[in-house]
Amino acid sequence: MNSTILANIALVSEFKISEERKELLNSLVEYVQHKVNSQEEIRLNFICTHNSRRSHLSQIWAQTMAFHFQVSNVFCYSGGTDATALFPKVAETLTNQGFKIEKLSSESNPVYAVKYNMNAHPIICFSKIFDAAFNPESKFAAIITCSSADENCPFIAGAEVRLPIRYEDPKVFDGTAVMDEKYAERSLEIASEMYFVFSQITKR
Repeated sequence: MNSTILANIALVSEFKISEERKELLNSLVEYVQHKVNSQEEIRLNFICTHNSRRSHLSQIWAQTMAFHFQVSNVFCYSGGTDATALFPKVAETLTNQGFKIEKLSSESNPVYAVKYNMNAHPIICFSKIFDAAFNPESKFAAIITCSSADENCPFIAGAEVRLPIRYEDPKVFDGTAVMDEKYAERSLEIASEMYFVFSQITKR
């Protein structure tokens, strides 16, 4: 990983996570640990309403932290109840935090390749519904990152577990003087919680 990503990982490692949040996150820790113990692939599908902000941030940071803590066979995905587009500020925020991002297409729902390590396979990001063909059909954890998706999507076919781990939407700061700051804060908050999750995993 480059020095900027490593500096941000060091930064979020010092973030304080409340006991209430840890209780939520521990359900994901338990799922990942069970898969590690069983020597099974670990598929995590992060789901939000529009698959434009929080779900992508979660997908990217989870994959990054799995690599950082050398937890193998982790495959992270994201989806929504609707497909829109990855919001450009998310790509800008992650670029500022050290990720190498290449825009592979320019249509209304562009495809991005996100690299956290130059020798690792890129994370392919674009907006899609949670059960799109690009995402796993079965044996995955559905991690719900927003209240709207949690309320409007009561059943997710193929999911072994459904884990509500919600984050506040940085969209509320769009167009404001603090937009850049708030997107960076939300990204690092998610990074800190994914750091916590993968730091708890005992490898075989």
